[in-house]
Amino acid sequence: MTGSARGRAGRSRYGERVPLVAAAVCPHPPLLVPELAGAAAGELDDLRAACAAAVARLYDSAAQTVLVLGAESRSAVLAHPYRGSFAPWGVPLEVRLGAAGGTAGTDRLPLSLLVGAWLLGRATDRRPVTYRMATVADGESVSGCREFGERLGGDRPWALLVMGDGSACRGEKAPGYHDPRAEAYDSGVARALAGADTEALLGLDPQVSAELRTAGRAPWQVLAGAARAAGGDWRGELIYDAAPYGVAYFVASWERA
Repeated sequence: MTGSARGRAGRSRYGERVPLVAAAVCPHPPLLVPELAGAAAGELDDLRAACAAAVARLYDSAAQTVLVLGAESRSAVLAHPYRGSFAPWGVPLEVRLGAAGGTAGTDRLPLSLLVGAWLLGRATDRRPVTYRMATVADGESVSGCREFGERLGGDRPWALLVMGDGSACRGEKAPGYHDPRAEAYDSGVARALAGADTEALLGLDPQVSAELRTAGRAPWQVLAGAARAAGGDWRGELIYDAAPYGVAYFVASWERA
């Protein structure tokens, strides 16, 4: 399906900002990492395969930079190289993106960026790109998310890996227990991601999203801002849509139409 993402088209001359050329959306449950899932690792094999396919499309695009985005307590563009560990989730598995060496950089990456870095690093047929990382405040306003997305990018073609889960209220055993609004909310997100519908993503209500314990609302709206700023039309594909463990997980791929 094709969605419209009208906005200010970036220009590629030296010194001017270049627009987004591709994007992928993935969730960030710690159990996505087999070492953390243990005996239950096989339960998310389909999700891992979907994430791998979406990441592969980023590497296959014309992007020279991949920016990983997740929600945190504040909005910021982080310093590289990027380092972190899954030790707080039970396994001392370290993750690093960017050039090694030196004392500068970002340690103790949040879970969303840890999983994003792990997904990028496990791609077996990736071509050389540079990496960037950013966080958006999980309580950021819709306009703040959109404007943050409009400001991202640089002077080279870039792609966006957006990390975020859907509602956590899909059933009595869900982390947020059962909420009758959750299924309809997630269905709307799935349609928006499948159709590259930036308007629908920007229409997600921050308060309802928070009540449903949705970790992806702010990052998805940053994606919408970046796509609208890039201009033109976008084509989306929803690769995965399920709610194991009562949490909605989506994997999607966007490319220029």
